[in-house]
Amino acid sequence: MNNSVQPKAMKLLHHFRGFLCLIVSLVLAAPVSAMASSKQRPNLLIIQTDEHNFRTLGCYRALLPEEQAFIWGPGVAVETPNIDWIAKNGAIAERFYATSPVCTPSRAALVTGRYPQNTGAISNGMPLRDDMITFAEVLRKTGYSTGYAGKWHLDGEGKPAWAPRSFGFVDNRYMFNRGHWKKLEKTTDGPRVSATNSKGTSNYDLADADEKTFTTDFLADRTIEFIKDNKAKPFCYMVSFPDPHGPNLVRAPYDTMFTNLKFQQPKTAQSQGEKLPAYAATLRERINNHQMAQYFGMVKCIDDNIGRILNELRVAKLLGNTIIVFTSDHGDLCGEHGRINKGPPMEASARVPFLIYAPGKIKPGTVVRELLGMVDFKPTVLSLMKVKNPTRDEGRDASQLFTNGKTPRDWKDISFLRIGFPDSETSNAWMGAFTRHHKFVVSPNSEPALFDLEKDPEELKNVFTATEERETVRRLGKDLMQYARTYRDPMLESAAVRADLEWAVTGKSDYHAPVRNIVVPGKKAKRTSNDED
Repeated sequence: MNNSVQPKAMKLLHHFRGFLCLIVSLVLAAPVSAMASSKQRPNLLIIQTDEHNFRTLGCYRALLPEEQAFIWGPGVAVETPNIDWIAKNGAIAERFYATSPVCTPSRAALVTGRYPQNTGAISNGMPLRDDMITFAEVLRKTGYSTGYAGKWHLDGEGKPAWAPRSFGFVDNRYMFNRGHWKKLEKTTDGPRVSATNSKGTSNYDLADADEKTFTTDFLADRTIEFIKDNKAKPFCYMVSFPDPHGPNLVRAPYDTMFTNLKFQQPKTAQSQGEKLPAYAATLRERINNHQMAQYFGMVKCIDDNIGRILNELRVAKLLGNTIIVFTSDHGDLCGEHGRINKGPPMEASARVPFLIYAPGKIKPGTVVRELLGMVDFKPTVLSLMKVKNPTRDEGRDASQLFTNGKTPRDWKDISFLRIGFPDSETSNAWMGAFTRHHKFVVSPNSEPALFDLEKDPEELKNVFTATEERETVRRLGKDLMQYARTYRDPMLESAAVRADLEWAVTGKSDYHAPVRNIVVPGKKAKRTSNDED
C-alpha cells in the first residue's frame, strides 16, 4: 500500500469503526429496552367495595343526565378524584352488572367466571366449591405473587374467620370471611377486630378508630405493604373494602364532611309506579340526612385511600406496568324506590361501577357501552394480561371492547342476572335478561316485568303486557330461556317461571298468570340474608 495513503485510510477506518460502534449500541439499546418492556408481565391490582351506589362516583355522574346523576337533590354529590383518575386514564364500563346483586354469589361469579349456581356459592353463607379455579390461582401457577385483604364472603358462615381457604390468593393473612367491621389491628397472633363489647365479642362499633385502625385505612396500609414487598416481581393483589356497606359509620373527619348537605328522597321513592312486581314495588325504607352523610363519608374515605395506593405505585415506579381494576360486588338503592340495600333488579341495586386502567393496552378515556357482568371478568382480565386461561368459563372475553372498541364476532349485547331460589316464599327470587334498552324479569312469586330503560329510566312502569312490546318480550324470553337451560339455572324448577317463559316465547293469546308461591310480606328469604351481608 502507498505510504502516503495509509495514514489517511487508517484514520478513516478508525472513525468508521467508532461511528459503527455508536450506531450498533444505539440500535441494540432501543430494542433491548423495548423487548424488556414487552416481556415484563403486568401486575394486577383489584380494588373492590361493598354495596356501592354507582351514582356516588364522579366518572359515572358524567355519563348521566342531570336528573339521574343527582337523585338526592341538585348538586348533592361526593367528589371522588382518585377513583375518577382510573376512569380518566383507563376505561369505564357504562353498564356493568352484578351477576347476582348480593355479596356471595356476585363475588363467586367475579373470581371464577361462572354463574353463581355453578360455583356452589349461589347465596350468602354458601361456600365456594373446592374445585373452583379463580383468576388468582391461574396467575399463581404462572409465577405471580398473589394476595388478598378484606372481606371474602366465599367460605360459608364464618365471621370474621381470618385467612379462610385461599383459592390462589397465597398471602391471605388479612382476608376475613364475613362482617363489616369498623376497627382492625395487627397483633402478634395476627389481625383481629379490635372493637368489642364488655364480653369481648367483636362488634361493628367505631370504638375511636383512627387513620391506622379504621378498616378502610387498615386494608389500604396492607395493600401498600404488599406492593412494597413484591415490587420486584409480578404480583396480583385484591383488596376488598367492606364499606360503604352498612352500618353507616365512618371515622373523623369523614363523619362530618357531608352533614351540611340536604338530601332529598329520590324521585322513585315518591311514586308507586305502574304494575310493579313485588320485588320492584316502592317501600317505605326512606333515607335520612345522617345515613346518607355517613355513606358519602365512607365513599370519600375509600377514595382518599385509593389515592394513597396510587401514590405508592407511582413512588415504586409500577404505575406504568400495573393493571388497576375498581369495582363493587353490588349496589345500594340508597332510597330509590323507597328501599335501601340491594337485591332487586333495579339499576341502583344491580348496576355497579367497573373501571380498568391498563397502560399501553387501554386508551385513556375509553367508554365501553356494551353490557358486561361479574361473570365476564375472569376471561376478560386474563386475556388482557395475555395469560392462557385453562378453564372453560361461562363468561365472555370482552378484552377487545376495552383495547380497540370492537365487539367480538359472536358478541350478543345482553347480560343475565339472577338471585334466590325457585321455592322462595318471598319476593326476593328472580331471573332476568338485561339489554341496553330493556330488562325482562321473571319470578316464581311475582308476575313478569319488562322495563323500557329509554322511556322509563326510573323503572316505574311495567310494560310486560303492552301490545307494542310483544316482540321484545318474545326475543328476550328466548334469550332468557336459552341462558337458563344452558347454564342450568334452578329457577326453571319453578312451574310458574316455566309457564311465564313459555308464554313469553310462544304465547299468542292474552297473558294469564300461573299459580305462584305464596309471598309472605316481610319474611326473610330462605338461605339468603340480603341486609346483613
